[in-house]
Amino acid sequence: MTLTITNIKRPNSTTTESITLENGVIKGWNIPAEGKTIDGQGGTVAPALIELHAHLREPGQTEKEDLASGLAAAAAGGYGTVVCMPNTVPVIDDPAIVRSLIEKANGLGFAHLHPAAALTKGQNGEALAELTYLKDAGAAMFTDDGRTNENARVLRLGLEYAGSLGMMVSVHAEDASLRADGVMNEGAVSEALGLPGNPAAAEAARVARDLEILAGLHAQGSKAHLHVQHLSTARALELVRGAKALGLNVTCEVCPHHLTLTDEALRGFDALYKVAPPLRTQNDADALLEGLKDGTVDCIATDHAPHTRAEKERDLLDAPSGIAYIELAFPLMYTRFGADLGLEKLLDLMTAAPARLMGWPVPSLEAGAPADLVLLDLETEREVKPAEFKTKAKFTPWAGEMLKGWPLLTVVGGQVAYRRE
Repeated sequence: MTLTITNIKRPNSTTTESITLENGVIKGWNIPAEGKTIDGQGGTVAPALIELHAHLREPGQTEKEDLASGLAAAAAGGYGTVVCMPNTVPVIDDPAIVRSLIEKANGLGFAHLHPAAALTKGQNGEALAELTYLKDAGAAMFTDDGRTNENARVLRLGLEYAGSLGMMVSVHAEDASLRADGVMNEGAVSEALGLPGNPAAAEAARVARDLEILAGLHAQGSKAHLHVQHLSTARALELVRGAKALGLNVTCEVCPHHLTLTDEALRGFDALYKVAPPLRTQNDADALLEGLKDGTVDCIATDHAPHTRAEKERDLLDAPSGIAYIELAFPLMYTRFGADLGLEKLLDLMTAAPARLMGWPVPSLEAGAPADLVLLDLETEREVKPAEFKTKAKFTPWAGEMLKGWPLLTVVGGQVAYRRE
């Protein structure tokens, strides 16, 4: 199939051009139009976004989300590649499940899917899963996300084994004993509300432990790669910054909700704002933004975590943690921080940076590159309307906000995966 997209601009350019895609790759720029033609409406073209942390809930929790709804939402958000987490029912700790998810996703025509596999059997933290077989089946990384790795010895073995396979171990860095029954950030707001708090030390203490494990492995010549998910505190960021300065192979991600929301949002006792790790203070959010600017933070990930409306309408003590917003992540980041970060930096954090972190080819708009791209409207403000979401979780903290940077078109493998109506 040949597709030509006309009337488009490259990032930070005012020149209108066209791009032609053929058989899943970019054929060239500004060549005679061939095949089907789409008017790009003056949008800005970029490589399709890459999401390294999303919960698509399949298998077993399809009342919350499934591959079709989750990957359609991803395409609507401009994502061409998604890594889904393994805390499903059953857990993704079997090579057959990995293969079946990839096969199903390939038939949907939305974003590419790369399942993450559990580091331990059943994510119980006690015995390593069959890591070699999981890698061979197509697993992108190993993680017990959704649960913390309390057994330090098992995590150490997992890091060492995964490193020998050239694979990353991604961790939910939180000390469960320090977190206890905390439902929000421990601080002035939790005290005022009379709610059990989850201290920043729970994250920092676990990051410190994991970095010590990593340092010991590196001293022995291990190729272990530790990735810290959804980093939320200034102190944990400082620890990662120090470890990087020592040359340790550690990377980290931050999420838009930890950059744009704080624990102040919970003053209304609305479980919509309950996430894990919890929303922190403005000081933490400011530190994370600085981490994006100075390169300490490697990439942006959403931790897209859909639940049913009934679940999120429970009280704060009983409601599950998680926010689903993969389809507005880029507009949210561009509107709030486009001026601070700059368009090229923001796009890098959501495209090339996650690819580099995973050891994948860096996405490109040059001839011969895979035809995975997104067309962005950087000028028009549009209201966030959850009822129009592709995800099954049609509610969001940002409902009613006016954002710009919305995807107009997402192309994956040379095929239209999403087009704004």
